[in-house]
Amino acid sequence: MVLETPGPVLEADRLRAADLPDPEPGPGEVRVRVSVCGACHTDLHLVEGEVPPARLPIVPGHQAVGRVDRCGPGASRFRPGDRVGIAWVRSACGRCERCRFGSENLCPEIRFTGRDADGGYADLAVVPEAFAYPLSGSLPDRLVAPLLCGGIVGYRAFRLAAASPGQRLAIYGFGASAHLVLQVALHRGCECWVATRGAAHQALARKLGARWVGSSADALPGPADAAILFAPAGDLVPAALEHLAPGGTLVLAGIALSDVPALVYARHLALERTVRSVAAATRRDGEEFLRLAAEIPVRAEVEVFPLGEANAVLRKMKERTLTAAAVLEVAG
Repeated sequence: MVLETPGPVLEADRLRAADLPDPEPGPGEVRVRVSVCGACHTDLHLVEGEVPPARLPIVPGHQAVGRVDRCGPGASRFRPGDRVGIAWVRSACGRCERCRFGSENLCPEIRFTGRDADGGYADLAVVPEAFAYPLSGSLPDRLVAPLLCGGIVGYRAFRLAAASPGQRLAIYGFGASAHLVLQVALHRGCECWVATRGAAHQALARKLGARWVGSSADALPGPADAAILFAPAGDLVPAALEHLAPGGTLVLAGIALSDVPALVYARHLALERTVRSVAAATRRDGEEFLRLAAEIPVRAEVEVFPLGEANAVLRKMKERTLTAAAVLEVAG
């Protein structure tokens, strides 16, 4: 499924089915025969042009699961038949100060799957072997796919929020990423409060074990020790900070956020309250999360669609009518 002209998904189908030449893996790369690819909110931002593609046309998709079917020159980490995952971060330079000190997600030369190079909305995808995730275990591909972005980036947001066992974590918005983070937070012994719109999302939060569930207009049961904002609504930032305990951290986990209203220092930031944003994730985040997800185990709630329905899935995402993480089935 190829994007040629970004624009509003409710006005037209932005992706078209196309037959492209099979990609060949270059030095240090592997080619993956994709079985499924998760549809992420970042895909919607990219298709609508809010996250501009580095080139056009391009194949979106960065939560791909499949099997290695060819190794490029010098690639020896995997063998044909190995199950791997392809995530949002495709490469980083490995030489700059950020990379050398463990922050490759801030590398000035970072490249992203489905934005800088063709992604997983296709039968075949190529990825540098150093940035592919080995996938073991018996969890079906369709349940692994959402872990590769919503799970990994959400886990980084949880780490940055620094919620300790026994502390209260507030989660604003409850979609594909948040429902995975909730499972991690509960496993780590946090008391979780979820503020989200929609009866289906509220029901899922209760089912997964949230102690309190309401809407963003409702007052939390008390001050939260940490908070994560998944909803792309900047007007929730002051409210989240007002409900944050002294010394607490609010993490902004979305790739895009509407404008944040003016903050009043005494109400929103005093007493060592902290606001942090999230920029993608590092491979360390991914490796830690995938190990933890297998240990807990984390279970993604998914809706599965054929790859040819990618445009319909993006519309559902825009209209917020998806009740779970969307996964596109590429191969049976």
